Order: sequence, then structure tokens, then C-alpha cells
Amino acid sequence: MDFPIQSLAVVGAGAMGSGIAALFAAKGLEVVLIDPVPGALERAAGVIDRQLGVYAPDAVAETRRRIRMDTGLEAACACDLVIEAIPEKLELKRDTFARLDTLCKPETIFATNTSGLSINAIAQAVTRRDRFVGTHFFTPADVIPLVEVVRNDDTSAETVERVMATLRFGGKRPVLVNRDIPGFIANRIQHALAREAISLLEQGIASAEDIDEVVKWSLGIRLALSGPLEQRDMNGIDVHHAIASYLYADLENRTTPSALLTEKVATGQLGAKTGQGFYAWPPERREQVLRDKSAALGELVAWLNKRQAQ
Repeated sequence: MDFPIQSLAVVGAGAMGSGIAALFAAKGLEVVLIDPVPGALERAAGVIDRQLGVYAPDAVAETRRRIRMDTGLEAACACDLVIEAIPEKLELKRDTFARLDTLCKPETIFATNTSGLSINAIAQAVTRRDRFVGTHFFTPADVIPLVEVVRNDDTSAETVERVMATLRFGGKRPVLVNRDIPGFIANRIQHALAREAISLLEQGIASAEDIDEVVKWSLGIRLALSGPLEQRDMNGIDVHHAIASYLYADLENRTTPSALLTEKVATGQLGAKTGQGFYAWPPERREQVLRDKSAALGELVAWLNKRQAQ
């Protein structure tokens, strides 16, 4: 495949970076995956093998050969595009890009994968602000099609075009976010939904299982085919206005995390990674859910793509 770029570096070999590397390598691009943390690259190899085993079982060995692993940022120096996928810490991202700015060729485009940190704030670390952009992937990065491409105030039209073309060649559906706002699009909507769901749980309106059941089997299946604004059109904007007139006043609108959410964090109940969150997560369940979810999401994406192409 004739990619808009010839070489890609992914900095950060966690679940997100591993998924991004696997995605582009599976499409035929040579990728270098960089992480200095001891053991990170070995763990990444396991994650990549697991993911490829789900959606490209016959191409695992060939895809893995396209992924070179390295511990030093110097390995990115000749790449056309560098995607950073390290932890969500502003100073850490800035420091990483400041180093990359001195190492990489002047033409290299930088992309930061962040769920909501300011793209302008991260881009302050580099001299090439016109070649700097946000790319918000979603977990699992090699399965979920959408990527939010977020401009900083100086991002050039050429940079946007090349990054979005690269994502499309990788099988993604990029959406351009014209202005750098906290949370971009998806996380603003997702956190509004989660805030209301946690509030309902906190008030004892329903169990976590039943709240999730409502979302999955009503909103979830409908939203896969029709976004919230299109759905308002389908239902009638006058109907939405009538409901909004009495419902908005009763919706959760707090501007700080709830007491329940704060307590979960304080007591170490951080979800699947610690074994307990809103649900209990024994290790074997976590791994099974990850495998099943990736497989199911892949099938759903394939069905949606086929349906749209008809």
C-alpha cells in the first residue's frame, strides 16, 4: 500500500502504543516502537500478539517483523511521523517532545495521543508547532476506527492533510477538531454520560449492572447507527426541547468528581487493573473480557463498514 508516509515511530509501548504499532504494521508500514521502561517492550510484544491473534491470526509473524523495538528516542530520528502515546502527564509529554524536536529531521510531523490534555500546551515544547497535532485514539487503538485529529493554534493545513491521509490508509476514520478544547469531542460526551451514570448509582436508583444494561441495550445499539444529533432529528427537535425543558434541571451538573468516584480512587478501587472498581475483576475475567471485547468490536466494525458501503 502506498502510504502518505514511509516510516512511523510510536513512543510508548503501553496498551495504546502497542495497538497503534500493530495497526499500522498490519497495513504494511514499517514501524519502530520505542519505550525505555524495563520490561515494557516485552509486555508490548504479548499485547500485540494477542490483538493480532484476534483480527489477523494468519499474519501475526509477518506483521511482527515490521515492528522494530527500541529503548531510545534516537530510533525515531529519521521517521516521517512520530506518534507519542506515553502517560497523561503534561510535563512528561513536553519533555519527550523537546528531546524529539532536537533529534528528528525538520520535516518530521509530531502527533500526541492524549485523551484531553491541551494540544497547545504540549506543542509549546517544540519549534515545529505547524507540524504538531493531537491524535486521540480509542482503546483498543487497533480496533476502534475513530481518531480525533486536534489542531493547535499553529497547525498547518498540510500537516492536517498528511496525518488524516495516513490515518485513512491505516483504516481509521479521522475527524478534525478545529479548536483545542478540554476533552475534545468524545470525552466531553463520554464524561457527561458517565457523570450521570455514577450519580444514578450513588443515589441508589439502580445497580451498576442495571445501569450498564440500560445503556448497552438501548442507547448503545442505537448510537452505533445514529449519533445523538441525528437521533434528535429523527425523534423531532420539538420533542427533545419539550423533554429538555423539564429534565435538564434534574440532571447531574456537578463540576467536581462525585464522592463515590473520589472514594473509589482513595481506596485503590481503580477498576480492572486493580481487581476492583464498580465490578470485581479477577485476572482471568479481565483477560477474557479484553479478548471477547476486541473480537466483538472487530465484528461490529466490519458489519458497520459493510452496511455503510451498500
